[in-house]
Amino acid sequence: MRVLLFPSAYLPALGGVEELTRHLALELTRSGDEVEVWTGRMPSSELLAVEQLDGLTVRRFLVELPALDAGALLRFPPIAYRTLAEMRRVVSRWRPDLVHVQCFGPNGAYALALAEMTRTPLVVTLQGETLMDNDDIYDHSVVLRTALRAALARAAAVTGCSQFTLDDAVRRFGLAPGRGQVIFNGVGELSSAVVDGDRSADSFAASVLGISPGRRYVFAVGRVVEKKGFDLLLDAFVRVAAAHPDTDVVVGGEGPALPALRSRALSLGLSDRVAFPGRLARDDVGRAMAGAAVFVMPSRLEPFGIVALEGWRAGVPVVATARGGASEFVRDGEDGLLVDPFDPVAFAKALDTLLGNGDLARRMGAAGRLRVAEFSWPSIASRYRRVYEEVARSSGGRGASSGT
Repeated sequence: MRVLLFPSAYLPALGGVEELTRHLALELTRSGDEVEVWTGRMPSSELLAVEQLDGLTVRRFLVELPALDAGALLRFPPIAYRTLAEMRRVVSRWRPDLVHVQCFGPNGAYALALAEMTRTPLVVTLQGETLMDNDDIYDHSVVLRTALRAALARAAAVTGCSQFTLDDAVRRFGLAPGRGQVIFNGVGELSSAVVDGDRSADSFAASVLGISPGRRYVFAVGRVVEKKGFDLLLDAFVRVAAAHPDTDVVVGGEGPALPALRSRALSLGLSDRVAFPGRLARDDVGRAMAGAAVFVMPSRLEPFGIVALEGWRAGVPVVATARGGASEFVRDGEDGLLVDPFDPVAFAKALDTLLGNGDLARRMGAAGRLRVAEFSWPSIASRYRRVYEEVARSSGGRGASSGT
């Protein structure tokens, strides 16, 4: 098959959607499919419009949308027509069997228009973007709401990273109940740079994480925004800090809520027990996971939670939010603990349990490690491939036309 993947962002940007698209593209290519990755770029971007990454053709287009008000629907930017014309020329030459949107944003609006013009089947995958956008863009943008509703109605197939995500699309964006299917996100193996790292655990903890040698730590990582709930982790940890004087907290990542989080640690009397190493490289996240006593995902809301899979991969016990998609794959009490992060007593009890019971922590970490195979990239790609095959059958196997 010829598959056009159209994520909201792609490498060199780092994130769950970028990782999913990359690994899906590589697995499809290994299976003999032809794949291109298209994504958006800013006018000021220095990234190439077309380049080869990992042997894949990556095209970046200017995907501007009009302003957010209803009247803006009548003021579509002129650059949009040039972009769509350029996309249409490529499609008419390459003739993909389908266009697959990963994480709907401006990319999705353009993919919808392109699919309509060229009569190419459209697949839409929701990754929690309607729930986790920092600016709640879907609450403000008539353009994106209208485009998403139209895409969900027009799509030959709709998938979501969790049922939680699909349910939101049913409630707010007109997805027909029962129409979408869940395909969980995946995780790869730890890189050799992590497994065979040349730094000792103490050296890594001191130089990268900013904690003293020999200290245990609870680890959390992600973009530091209010929805990720790192402040709720501090509220829980302060309740057990005295009982575990050998343990600190490490919160990796950057974001607009970081200054407030630092202030929160200070006000709780935890300034010497909480480290903020900033944004961590991918391999450093893996090493930090592997060295943690407990990994915590304390989000106020989490559509899926790839970081929980990364905790499993590292073999460490995981405490995950019960609010969102994690409860669909974490088996509470077996391979992780699910907590309501707004309940500081229950949250603190989960931390205390794992920090104080080494045998339980090891058993839970080992159980999570066994689950990782279910989320391997070949397994995830095979599920998407079955969706593509069904789309091809229902569309008669037709590739894109030149349109009219």
